[in-house]
Parts: sequence; structure tokens; C-alpha cells
Amino acid sequence: MGAPVIDVRDVTKTYETASGPFTSLRNVSLRVQPGDFLAVVGRSGSGKSTLINMITGIDRPTSGEVHVAGAAVHELGQQALASWRGRNVGVVFQFFQLLPTLTVAENVMLPMDFCATFPAKERRPRALALLDRFGIADQADKLPSALSGGQQQRAAIARALANDPPLLLADEPTGNLDSCTALDVLELFAAIAAGGTTVVMVTHGQEAAPYITSTMELADGAVTAHV
Repeated sequence: MGAPVIDVRDVTKTYETASGPFTSLRNVSLRVQPGDFLAVVGRSGSGKSTLINMITGIDRPTSGEVHVAGAAVHELGQQALASWRGRNVGVVFQFFQLLPTLTVAENVMLPMDFCATFPAKERRPRALALLDRFGIADQADKLPSALSGGQQQRAAIARALANDPPLLLADEPTGNLDSCTALDVLELFAAIAAGGTTVVMVTHGQEAAPYITSTMELADGAVTAHV
């Protein structure tokens, strides 16, 4: 087994609040290999979002270490962190977060424009190829508002993969979709993982069970199960 894409080592995160210290994560460790499809489950307030923020470098641990895609994320400065994140982590959100004034293709091209990962002449063809992979190439020149929820989520997944990152993070990606469309999206994630990209999905439900390779459960900031 090679080096993990995610290696979280004994991470604790404590916030100072008006009512005193609040610990959101308690001694959490996690290793995720290339091509794994991990579901992170737990109730609201269990620490799921804080863990995702540690992995993406949006927040830093109070103690412990976070290594992702070969980088010590907890040690990176803000400028290095932004560059690293753009090239190594794709993120899919519950509410899509496509820019409404850009076409679907332009939304997918945006990460490539930001990081200059591909020559300018290659970016639109790559965006169209990704949209075609997810069955919505015919929507490329429409604004997001013209697409259904499922189509918008497919466009968001294409955008997240624009720079060919080793890690795809999905935060409640099916929470705003009907059950049939949600299953289609889960099948897409499973196919992406089968292609070698590590997929980590935060979810409340159990609908992902047939598709995932492992599950980690959080409660009150601590890992209660990892199978």
C-alpha cells in the first residue's frame, strides 16, 4: 500500500468562545488511500465540517498534523495554501455554488484559469470533455439557472475535477437533490474513485452505503467508528 492521500494525525481543534473553550475535534486520526471513497457521517455538531476544514486547510488544528497529497497542510502559509488547494483539492457543495453570470463551461474553466494548470487554448476543450463525461455537454453554453438541480451538481463535479486533483471532497452533495438524482450522483462519485481519485463525502444519511469503500463516524468531535 502506497502513501495515503490524507494522513490526519491526532488532530484536536479547540475554539475560544464567549462561554469558554469549545473542542470540536478530539484526537482524530485518519488515513485515506488513493481511490478510496470514504463517507464521514455523524449528527450536526459532531465535527464533520471542522474535519473537512482541516483537510482543506481552511482552518488549522490546535494540535496534531494534517498531511494531504504530500503537503503538510497545517504548516503552509496563506499564499502557498491557496495555490496548493487549487491544484490538489476539488470541492463539491450541497447548493452547487456555480457562478450565476458565467456559462456552465466557463464555471468549469474557472479553476484552470485561476491556477493556470492547462494552456489557455486547452481549457475550454477540457471543460467540454468533463461535461461530456457527466452527460451534460449539451448544456455547456447555458447559464446555471437553466439547468436542473441534478445537472447543476454534475457541472459542479466537473468543475471540482477541472485541475485533475488527487482528492475530491463533497459536503452533503446529495442533500438538495431528489432520491433518484442523488443515486446518480453517488454512482458518479464511485466511478471517479474507481478511476483513482480519492473521494471523501460528508453525509447525514446512509444512502451512500452501497457505493463507498469505508465509513468514519464522528460524535462530539471524536471518532466512534471507522470501518
